[in-house]
Amino acid sequence: MNILRNGGGDWEPMLLGIEPRNCKVCNQGLYRDKTMLRGGWSRCAVCDEFVHYSCLASGKFSFLKQRPRICKTCKTAAEQAKQAPSSPSSQPAPVGS
Repeated sequence: MNILRNGGGDWEPMLLGIEPRNCKVCNQGLYRDKTMLRGGWSRCAVCDEFVHYSCLASGKFSFLKQRPRICKTCKTAAEQAKQAPSSPSSQPAPVGS
């Protein structure tokens, strides 16, 4: 173990900070105790974030996952973008100046 010396002469162990990864969909940690019996985790193809396997969008059957792997948040965002009207107003734009 590496040891650092404080300015006052005290010695403290140098510990590396470990930042836990959280699932983007459910905001729970990606730890083995949560994921071992539930399929683990995978990376979303759209947002490139790690998510639990159970937080991936379902495919044709509920127990199969969509390919490419897309998380539920990205799938709902894509569905909302499709449902939004493409033209903001129904009135034609004025022509000329």
